Amino acid sequence: MSVRKSAVAKRRPIMVYRNGITMAPTFDYGGAFARNIGWLTRDEQAILRGKRIAIAGMGGVGGAHLLTLARLGVGGFNIADLDTFDLVNFNRQAGAFVSTLGQPKVDVLMRMARDINPEIDIRVFPQGVTPANIDDFLDGVDLYVDGLDFFVFSARAMTFAKCRERRIPAVTAAPLGMGSAVLSFMPDGMSFEDYFGFEGRSEDELALRFMIGLSPLMLHRNYLADPSAVDLDGRRGPSTIMACELCAGLAATESLKILLGRGKLLAAPHGFHFDAYRNKLVRTWRPWGHRNPIQRVMLAIARRQLAAMRQASRHA
Repeated sequence: MSVRKSAVAKRRPIMVYRNGITMAPTFDYGGAFARNIGWLTRDEQAILRGKRIAIAGMGGVGGAHLLTLARLGVGGFNIADLDTFDLVNFNRQAGAFVSTLGQPKVDVLMRMARDINPEIDIRVFPQGVTPANIDDFLDGVDLYVDGLDFFVFSARAMTFAKCRERRIPAVTAAPLGMGSAVLSFMPDGMSFEDYFGFEGRSEDELALRFMIGLSPLMLHRNYLADPSAVDLDGRRGPSTIMACELCAGLAATESLKILLGRGKLLAAPHGFHFDAYRNKLVRTWRPWGHRNPIQRVMLAIARRQLAAMRQASRHA
């Protein structure tokens, strides 16, 4: 089995310093997360301690999701990623340091989460999410939080479909410009496929459908300073740490509402997009998902714009 149990990993002790003297390692869950109390009750904190969240992707948003939810006091995680840290990750990824270059992202983030809570139970999937391990990845999970790269369409569709089959709530928060768009998919609500319409589409069409489905109003579009940095053919695009950190805060708040069953939840086809650069928050609603007439018009416009961009680049 490719899964490495948390029990086999070496725990780093937490050292307490008093008057310059190193004391014995110590950790107390109640003390570590005491400042959550007030916004949470003690009973709710105990509930979170017993929950398990699956996160696929330990990059820009996934790593931030893990650390934010660990600081919320969630007690168990399944994390998946097949990549290692590289220099291009430094602008936005929580585990990217000179000291972690070349190291597997799942190993680095597991160590970081354990530095927050040494009692945390983490199962690691170093091959990422695949058809062979998806059931194991979601085993015993109360919630799935999406941390996959924007362009990982097949793995994302597979994971959301499996969550639907197993009646696991799923949250995706996309870093867009200097903001975040959030969608939550509940077992009895609209499915990921009904909302986005991925099945049988080309890679270009998947990118357009995912982008417009996440952010129907495209709040981030007008302040893109260098459009040449967007490369759909090369599956690359610009990113910011601000967007990733906003994603983590918003997704953790949605997670709290789902796991504790309190607060108003905007589940698909409802969503929301907060853009810090534009000081703007909008709620989105696309009844019938990708079949919505407005969504179809926006997709048609996006296809024409993409074709025009490619035509211009060929003649440049």
